[in-house]
Amino acid sequence: MTLPMDILPEVAEALATGQPVVALESTIISHGMPYPQNIETARQVASAVREEGATPATIAVIDGRLKIGLSPADLERLATAGLREVMKLSRANLAQCIAAGGTGSTTVAATMIAAHQAGIEVFATGGIGGVHRGAETSFDISADLQELAKTPVAVVCAGAKAILDIPKTLELLETLGVPVITYGQSGFPAFWSRASGHTSPMTADDPMVIARGWLAQRALGFSTGCLVANPIPEDDEIAPANINPIIEQALADAAARKMTHGAVTPFVLQRVYELTGGASLTANIALVLNNARLAAKLATEIAKQSERN
Repeated sequence: MTLPMDILPEVAEALATGQPVVALESTIISHGMPYPQNIETARQVASAVREEGATPATIAVIDGRLKIGLSPADLERLATAGLREVMKLSRANLAQCIAAGGTGSTTVAATMIAAHQAGIEVFATGGIGGVHRGAETSFDISADLQELAKTPVAVVCAGAKAILDIPKTLELLETLGVPVITYGQSGFPAFWSRASGHTSPMTADDPMVIARGWLAQRALGFSTGCLVANPIPEDDEIAPANINPIIEQALADAAARKMTHGAVTPFVLQRVYELTGGASLTANIALVLNNARLAAKLATEIAKQSERN
């Protein structure tokens, strides 16, 4: 079958003329934030990408059509629909949602797949999934990591979600051959906090350098993506000393309810939101905007260097 894919006209024009485009996920709209913060944040993120000279392309599946860029009506629908109406899509169920004519929002993995299909090389998100704490017995590892190993898209994030096992996540990324580059500091960030306590495999202080490395990957024919870890701005972070005890409490609450696999992350994030009095959501919005700006700068550098070559 032919892939039922619709590319928003402004996105299609940017891609056709070699202009920078930044892919954006849609799970943060349907599953990550309450209304109206979700739609307000989506609009702010798109504006941040535009302000840096790139074209935003939020990705989702609407009535069985893979959308590369959402219309205002599509965005409103995702933001206001109930969770039962919108599937949470990853590699495992993306094709089935399309085939069934369903509607779903894309996680990191599904957004990477769709972006690559459309020819978009840079994607901005909040934080990636990774190896969950206790994975040595639960085997709970996000599909995001495998996707980074097989889909050539540069992903800009604020590190792995702080509720995860960050050392194991970094170790698995190394095993999978995924370049991990932290922007502007030597320590790998931890989502709401700038410091995870772990050193980043690589660092860069200029998007131009990251773009050059990305183009070298492409020239070598690598099929892997690249993870660009962008620390949350200092004024917006929640210090590790403050957030870590809250994360431990939220994880303990999830364990007490015997939650496993896909149910753990949304429950823990919601509990962190409750236990921080909403501060985690404020930080989340700030880091997503920060990532969108860096992703746009990176996409612009890639477009410039590609044109020169």
